[in-house]
Amino acid sequence: MKGAISPLSLVRPKTIHEALDKLRDDPTLVPLAGCTDLYVSLNFGTLAGTKFLDLWPLTRLRKIEVDGDVLRIGALATFTNIIFSRRVRTWVPMLVDGAKQIGGPQIQNRGTIGGNIANGSPAGDSLPVLAAATATVLLRNSTTERRVMFTDFFTGYRTSVRRPDELILAIEIPKQNGRQWFRKVGTRAAQAISKIVMAAVRDPKGPRIALGSVAATTVRLPKTEAALTKGLSIEEAVKVLESEITPIDDVRSTADYRLTVAGNLLRRFWVDTA
Repeated sequence: MKGAISPLSLVRPKTIHEALDKLRDDPTLVPLAGCTDLYVSLNFGTLAGTKFLDLWPLTRLRKIEVDGDVLRIGALATFTNIIFSRRVRTWVPMLVDGAKQIGGPQIQNRGTIGGNIANGSPAGDSLPVLAAATATVLLRNSTTERRVMFTDFFTGYRTSVRRPDELILAIEIPKQNGRQWFRKVGTRAAQAISKIVMAAVRDPKGPRIALGSVAATTVRLPKTEAALTKGLSIEEAVKVLESEITPIDDVRSTADYRLTVAGNLLRRFWVDTA
């Protein structure tokens, strides 16, 4: 059996404070919740950790609430929670669009936004949305709390600034101005890892555009955004985009394909939100 479970251990805290204390005492604990990615690693025999911290029962981390000018989504909010949340649909509808593209109903029922962030896959469908929405990640350990801009959260492929003794508690999204837009391109309409995914906001002060599956992490496109803000034509902006990203060839697609599709998505975003 590739994923033998006999060497594995599980700690199940009853409160957030207890979970943070457990991490403080043993930073080698791996937080888990929906396990939609962890079970894949277990099945393939590539699971690195052996000791796990089960956060699933901590229902307080599933809250979705508005606090002033900020929408706060708890880290354990599932994609089903997000899809059916009136607050999310009103505040950041492109996140609902992205959540609907994540797996099927079973994955949406278990997968969490905090897990999507912590997993750090550059193909994570919610991540370009959070980048384009200028979201902030709320982190906490047993003594202190800190906020990190989402665009500063990842340091490389599946690596981030989160410390071993910290948990992601929530994602905070400010009010959005302008039309929002989301597109995922994959081999199927659902239950497929994206070849490329784009999220964007046509803010009157200047568009915000983010791409997934074109680099080691989700990326914002500041040069392309600046080109459109200055009034350059969409074709000129596409040329800027093509110089701003360097996609790779992998088993899902080629660099040339991704570069072409990224330009087409930018054109479609600009037309759809005109």
